[in-house]
Amino acid sequence: MSSSQSLSSENLQYIESLYTMYKSDPQSVEPRWRDFFSGVDFATTSGGGLSLKELNVYNLIQAYRDYGHFQAQLDPLSMQTPSFGDLSLQNFGLSDKDLASSFSVSSLLGLKNATLGQVIQHLQKAYCGTITVQVSDAVKGVREWFHHEMEKNPFTVTAEKKKQILQQLVRTESLEKFIHTRFVGAKRFSIEGADSLIPMLEHLTVKARELQAEEIVVGMAHRGRVNVLANYMDKALEVILAQFEGITADMPDYEGDVKYHMGYSTDKKTPHGDCHVSLAFNPSHLEAVNPVVCGMARAKQRFRNDTVERKTVIPVQIHGDAAFAGQGVVSETLQLANLKGYTVGGSIHIIIDNQVGFTTDPECTRSSPYSSDVAKSQQVPVIHVNGDDPEACVRAMDISIRFRQQFKRDVLINMICYRRYGHNEGDEPSYTQPAMYQTIKAHSTPCEIYSKKLVQEKTIEQAFYDSFYQEKMDNLQALLETVRKNPPKFLPQAFGKMWKGFRRSEAKDFTKPTETKTTAANIKKITEQMTTLPKDFRLHPKLTKLLETRKQMGTGGTPIDWGMAELLAYGSTILEGNSVRLSGQDCVRGTFSHRHSCYYDFMTGDIYNPLEQLRDDKEFCVYNSSLSEMAVLGFEYGNSSSDPTFLTIWEAQFGDFANGAQIIIDQFLSSAEQKWMRMSGLVMLLPHGYEGQGPEHSSARLERFLQLCAQNNMQVCNLTTPAQIFHALRRQIKREFRIPLIVMSPKSLLRHPQAVSSVDDLTKGTFQEVIADTVVDMAKAKRCIFVSGKLYYELADYREKNKVADTAIVRVEQLYPFPETQLKALLKNAKKMESVVWAQEEPKNMGAWMSIVHPLEDLLVEMGIECDVTYVGRDHRASPATGTTKRHIQEQQKIWNDCFKK
Repeated sequence: MSSSQSLSSENLQYIESLYTMYKSDPQSVEPRWRDFFSGVDFATTSGGGLSLKELNVYNLIQAYRDYGHFQAQLDPLSMQTPSFGDLSLQNFGLSDKDLASSFSVSSLLGLKNATLGQVIQHLQKAYCGTITVQVSDAVKGVREWFHHEMEKNPFTVTAEKKKQILQQLVRTESLEKFIHTRFVGAKRFSIEGADSLIPMLEHLTVKARELQAEEIVVGMAHRGRVNVLANYMDKALEVILAQFEGITADMPDYEGDVKYHMGYSTDKKTPHGDCHVSLAFNPSHLEAVNPVVCGMARAKQRFRNDTVERKTVIPVQIHGDAAFAGQGVVSETLQLANLKGYTVGGSIHIIIDNQVGFTTDPECTRSSPYSSDVAKSQQVPVIHVNGDDPEACVRAMDISIRFRQQFKRDVLINMICYRRYGHNEGDEPSYTQPAMYQTIKAHSTPCEIYSKKLVQEKTIEQAFYDSFYQEKMDNLQALLETVRKNPPKFLPQAFGKMWKGFRRSEAKDFTKPTETKTTAANIKKITEQMTTLPKDFRLHPKLTKLLETRKQMGTGGTPIDWGMAELLAYGSTILEGNSVRLSGQDCVRGTFSHRHSCYYDFMTGDIYNPLEQLRDDKEFCVYNSSLSEMAVLGFEYGNSSSDPTFLTIWEAQFGDFANGAQIIIDQFLSSAEQKWMRMSGLVMLLPHGYEGQGPEHSSARLERFLQLCAQNNMQVCNLTTPAQIFHALRRQIKREFRIPLIVMSPKSLLRHPQAVSSVDDLTKGTFQEVIADTVVDMAKAKRCIFVSGKLYYELADYREKNKVADTAIVRVEQLYPFPETQLKALLKNAKKMESVVWAQEEPKNMGAWMSIVHPLEDLLVEMGIECDVTYVGRDHRASPATGTTKRHIQEQQKIWNDCFKK
């Protein structure tokens, strides 16, 4: 029966039969009927039976619970009381005549035999005021919890708490007004209109610390960020004012960023102890920081040994309304919330709903009533609140933190407010929203509204408010005068807590090898662990040979292939004291079935992770991810930027899938050190190589990564041997600094008979940025072909078959940082060199050519080798590769021929 249907006598007979079943066994009827019968005492109804209207009142109650938010007073700019016709009495077979009648179903609301009028009054207070909830899509236990909160758990604010809220609003507003008048037109993305955010965050910190939290990680876009830094994060006001004056941190190779992108961390004092709060750095791409914050929180929970309850570290994501509705990464990140490899025990989301996105009205930014409706796909409970009611906003936060700590699930606060100025302070909003901004211009600020309320209820006197406000303005003026006379010196925060003992990289770090070899004993132990199964474990029959082959590899009986070398890198890293985290689509097995890092019982599906057993105090975390690139890579970036002790790796199913994560690569991975002094040792494994698999699955877009390279910010490699991936991965964790590693991972080389290594290569070798030719002596070579990746083996095979004796083939394994020192050592004996070739599979406008040609030519000049670098590869193309196998083979053969053409 829908909420809009009234009862007939036939319905009543059916319901009474259900009630008979309920009395015998409550579980024998559906949950909806159990709720109803538990709330009704039939003995008190007319004649001892069920009133026809009793269930109608019950349906009315349920309707208010589900749809009362549509009638709530949420818009601070609207003077009209919202109306929602579906809640009319007539819609439930009721009328004004029933208002004085008592109904026992009112006991569901904590009332006893209340009249219909009292029931409606109670429901309107619970769901139709300045705070309401939208939980009809949530699971039953969550719905019941919120119904209890709204109906039976009143929120009281003490006089002292009210004064604190007012003082927080004064600090918030005074800073904005001061900057607005002293730095006219300066961009700050003012918080004004959403001022209640600051009291919300302050309450969060105190309440969270009371409920076992020790740390809060916040991510947010521009709106209100400067104010959050000053009045919540406690960043020194003189530093903020200095930044408005144009004063920057004095540090070489540090570019910095605009004020409204900057992060910070601090220890905030509460009555329950200190709480560490971090505000993540965030670029202009709005919601991109969401998964980063989750990854940071996951790392910090692990650091605090809180991987079960996850109560000690709470992620908070602050969104814009248009961005939350429009940005796909929001949905991607929400999907991670309850996945084993990515859960953080729930995020607290806050939407600052300005009711306009830049210049765009809501009807043009979303197809749903609320910007928060995206979260309904994950059954996230939503609290809607009027931003002009700071007490209601604080209550929304109080409910949220208690819910998060109890249920370990996401919760969302949709704070409906406005922005007092345009998208930024140099923008004119009345061009596009003239009516709205006429209303805003005449509208009192949240601080003014709340101060009048407290004066009227005699919580404070007007003099208290006036004096405190003037004091804040005077303090800011004094600080500004001091800053102008004596500008403060400040440095970005770096290398604290988990990063203690690390440093930034230096150019000389890339000219010398890193000690990455392991011991034969480690190889033996890892091999035994990987090839020994638990008792009664039934391995897939096709994998039995794999285990035997791996056993022979580890003992030197068979050359080591790519998959084995990779797993030995992980295992040796764990044995030597560092944990490993590997995630991506299908990475447990590996897209090309080369890894098999875990085994599945052929009969039960139970999973066995052999490397996890190597050390009790270290982890091998390997997770198949959701079908996401941007959110998952963002998560792994956040994880690696917080915890440098983990070897953190993301693998793309195919290299071109990195396209879906380009924002994270561009705005975090490649530039965070120069912008924000945020380091990361994240590894990206991107399957790459032209093997006739079409335009997308050939290229990982190597050129895009090389275009992002400067200031030794990343390492980009295209490797050719298992030993190289072994040492490259271990190099990431062995050094005193962290920079990202981008690996053009192979496909055909995973099983190529020549792409193998020995145990000695792992126990005695090191990473080689450049691999010299072992067939043709450089001193005798007339031609040198420089190549990267799997094309090397094709060229070497061509040379052997055609008996070419005067051409050396040099593998450039690390394309960036450019291995100048290593190449100099190789070329010093190249006395007979007549021609130099750069060979690649990618088109000329792609691949490494554009990035490698100039440094390579400069090096040849320096070495006295008088010849230009000739390009051999595909011509300029719009698409990375052909989709025809026959044409692909022809193109490959042409590259081979052109490399050796006289």
